[in-house]
Amino acid sequence: MSEIVNLNKARKIRSRAEKKAMADANAVKHGRSKAERMLDATRDAQARKLLDDHERETE
Repeated sequence: MSEIVNLNKARKIRSRAEKKAMADANAVKHGRSKAERMLDATRDAQARKLLDDHERETE
């Protein structure tokens, strides 16, 4: 005998799997690693500090 399958659950499981596959593909396509984000943040902070250090104070 075959096993009884709830079609609603099967549809939802298939839908979740498709969404997860799409999300994984988008993460690979658009995502950046934590190290890359940290490197960019550090570079931005250094550039901002350099700019602030060269700012003239007018009084």
